Amino acid sequence: MGNKQTATKVLFVGESWIKHTIHMKGFDQFNNTQYEEGAGHFLSCMDEAGFDITYIRAHEVSLRFPRTAEEMDQFDVVVISDIGSNSFLLVDETFFESKKMPNRLELVSDFVKRGGGLVMVGGYLSFTGIDAKGRYGMSPLAAPLPVTLLDHDDRIEKPEGACVTVCEPGHPVLGDTPSADWPQVLGYNKLIAKPGVTVVAKVDDDPMIAVGEFGKGRSAVFASDLAPHWAPPEFLSWPHYAGLWSAILSWTAGAR
Repeated sequence: MGNKQTATKVLFVGESWIKHTIHMKGFDQFNNTQYEEGAGHFLSCMDEAGFDITYIRAHEVSLRFPRTAEEMDQFDVVVISDIGSNSFLLVDETFFESKKMPNRLELVSDFVKRGGGLVMVGGYLSFTGIDAKGRYGMSPLAAPLPVTLLDHDDRIEKPEGACVTVCEPGHPVLGDTPSADWPQVLGYNKLIAKPGVTVVAKVDDDPMIAVGEFGKGRSAVFASDLAPHWAPPEFLSWPHYAGLWSAILSWTAGAR
């Protein structure tokens, strides 16, 4: 494991959820609540790779996500995965008490402009998301992202599997990841590359990995998931899984 004192500092947000289930058994019913996290494999791999990761779960954003530029600058790169913009914008003080609070997505945008890194990973509440509930295209995060977002549900479901094609095999965001024989993915968010950015990998004609610069910083998107269901077991067990994500984090944080 790398030296945590000099390691790249990553703020990882999202990839957790709570399920409320109603069990119907004839005349009777009962309720069950279950908490789940999807990023365990990713976080374990990045910890072993030497990254210094702070994990903020979806339900913790209002309380724990940075509220000042000084707090943001404790990190080198922010990763947002499968959590909608409302969790950042409708903090408890504003939603319940009508208090003015810092716009946390504006803080992230300014963080990148100053030289920080931003990675957004696909999912049902990433980018525009299911039923357009992610809503990042209407937020301050639309500026630093290297892609333009659709104004409607952007999910492309591929239950038959979809192949990834590497367009820029020498790009450092891939590290030593091979340019062929990637595991298939089962879906992704449809994105449109902005002019001047680099599309490193595609699914069909849509960006899978796209990278760009914003101010003094860097941003990257990975249009599919880092965990099930869009990322099947073959992707998680892929020998290059950890190397790919290490390269994405290292490149995005590199400007800092």
